[in-house]
Amino acid sequence: MSDLTFEYPYALLIIFVFIVCAIFCKAINSSYFFPHLNIYKQTQKINYPLTSILKWITLVCVVIALASPIKNIQTQIIKSNGIDMVLCLDTSASMSEPGFNPNNLQENRWDVVQAIVKDFIAKRVNDNIALIVFGTSVMTASPLSYDKHAQAQIIDYLDIGVAGEKTALIDSIAGGITILKNSTAKSKVIILLTDGEDTASQMPLSVIEKLIKKYGIKVYTIGIGQSNQFLLKHIAKSSKAAFFSAQSKEDLTDIYEQINQLEKSKIDQNKIVLKEYYFFYPLFLGVLSLVFFIYLKNRNELI
Repeated sequence: MSDLTFEYPYALLIIFVFIVCAIFCKAINSSYFFPHLNIYKQTQKINYPLTSILKWITLVCVVIALASPIKNIQTQIIKSNGIDMVLCLDTSASMSEPGFNPNNLQENRWDVVQAIVKDFIAKRVNDNIALIVFGTSVMTASPLSYDKHAQAQIIDYLDIGVAGEKTALIDSIAGGITILKNSTAKSKVIILLTDGEDTASQMPLSVIEKLIKKYGIKVYTIGIGQSNQFLLKHIAKSSKAAFFSAQSKEDLTDIYEQINQLEKSKIDQNKIVLKEYYFFYPLFLGVLSLVFFIYLKNRNELI
């Protein structure tokens, strides 16, 4: 409940109005003398503190309900003129090679990629992102989505060899095109990461080049270690994007930061906040307190 707030916080000031009135606006009633009413006086003495407490509980609870306590449970982007982006990640057997992180030589290439890609996704708040992993075959791990938390969990579950041992590099771009071809976003981007040669693709490169141009997609390519730099450079150049080479974890971190700066989203609005309302709890307590207050007042009048 630490993130509980009020939709109309200024309504709480009404409580101070009641407190001031209770102190300075007391009603003056006429006095009448009735002998032999000791029982009534005793009952009144017992009930007065209770009715007073119930009265204030009712007032405070109703004012709190009027201020409308809420909790923001989720923020969703409902429209975006930003970027539709597909991340194509190599999960072939060669990604198990260690030594890519000089500070932790036991960490393999995929372990490093997982951490850096999750961080990159978290920064792309306004972008619609899809995930593709490829090995011998191509697999869509996530369709276009704004749910960055779910995609981070998906990346954690992915592992080397999930799509086979070989490298269907060109086919992975075809998978990205399939996702983006019907997109209405002003900017469509594929970021391809691989550490090897294409050894399993079925789709000709010439067809991919035509489709990239037809749908206006930019393909950024990242080569880890001794990858096929000639092919990656050619793909990036033909799509008016850029090629990057990474020889270490630090290199890869810098590359994703460069892409993050190159492909900026212009949208920071167009979002909907899902709220959970709690006004009915104080309102219910206030009504319950009012019922007991009326009961005790009527009981006193009948005695």
